[in-house]
Amino acid sequence: MSESLKPFSRGDVFVGATELNDPLDDHAGRGRIIQYDKNLKQKAVLWLGATSHLVSGLNFDARGVLWAFDSHAFVVLNIHPDGRVQIRDELPTRAFSNVAFAKDGSFLLGEHLAGDAVRPEVAARMKTKIAFFPGGDRFGDGHVWRFSADGKLLREYATQAQGGMAGFMGVTHSALSQDGRTLVYCSETGPRLMRYDLVNDRQLPDLQAFQPPFQGPPEMFFGMAYGPDGALYVLRGGRIDVVTGRGETVRSIPLEGFGWATLAITADGRFAYAGSFFTGQVVKVSVTTGAVVHSASTGQARALAGIAVFAGKKRTPRKKRVAGKKQAAGKKRAVGKKRAVGKKRAVGKKKTVRRAAQKVTRRRVRR
Repeated sequence: MSESLKPFSRGDVFVGATELNDPLDDHAGRGRIIQYDKNLKQKAVLWLGATSHLVSGLNFDARGVLWAFDSHAFVVLNIHPDGRVQIRDELPTRAFSNVAFAKDGSFLLGEHLAGDAVRPEVAARMKTKIAFFPGGDRFGDGHVWRFSADGKLLREYATQAQGGMAGFMGVTHSALSQDGRTLVYCSETGPRLMRYDLVNDRQLPDLQAFQPPFQGPPEMFFGMAYGPDGALYVLRGGRIDVVTGRGETVRSIPLEGFGWATLAITADGRFAYAGSFFTGQVVKVSVTTGAVVHSASTGQARALAGIAVFAGKKRTPRKKRVAGKKQAAGKKRAVGKKRAVGKKRAVGKKKTVRRAAQKVTRRRVRR
């Protein structure tokens, strides 16, 4: 088993699945990112020395750089296509766990934790150790933070957090609308699919929301992603819902069992990759038929917390360069130095000079 990733190929799938090894903390272990091909055949494994807990929120930016998070250790990582692992330690020390990328080059980080307490009924059985952020008196604020491409803080959005079943969940999963104006997000295991207006800096009415008592299992939201057609795909634990901008569920894709929490959509919109937190299984599902076409196991239960598909680097516009080349290429006029070559006119001047000299000589002879 390799300890570094292979060169990224279009369609490769990357999964964050920490190898748990601490009986006193069920989220702690050796950080691991598994690389698969598009058919979920394992290609490589990257072991992370900078993380101590679950590796979550995997996502690719336009440069083809893979982002990954450890919200417990306040770590943000960039894994470059050349294999270099960069720790983004210039960012605030907060429990970030997910990222969305705007067209202007800025990026938005979701703060995974909110509040300062765990619900008593959850605390009684929870083995996960959660710390306040350095210098703070709480886990976090559950806000969204916007940064410039070079990591400078531009704005902190006061997004609402629902808390989830544990009571301390903030912005755990997010997706940016195609026009870049609205961020859709959730506090995982909670019943609200929330929205925030990034342009006017205000909370919007929920895209979907459910109130107890529920008919059947509790209504919960997990990972989400926009497809290339603008449709929003949302994991509901045991299925994938396709949700419109008006909050209507137009279709559901059932999944076997419960615990599906991470999601990625292929660039062509034909397939969805989903990861199960409970079992550690990854599946490739046809969006059209709902059929599982490929699957793989990470070999670790209760640790799969991130999934991303490499779509390739986005090409930057080259309009100016192309236009410049055309102008440079059009030097054929200068090359055709017919005017300069045609110095026959200058040669003709010699004849004129000779004739004038002959006339002067004749005059002298006559004299």
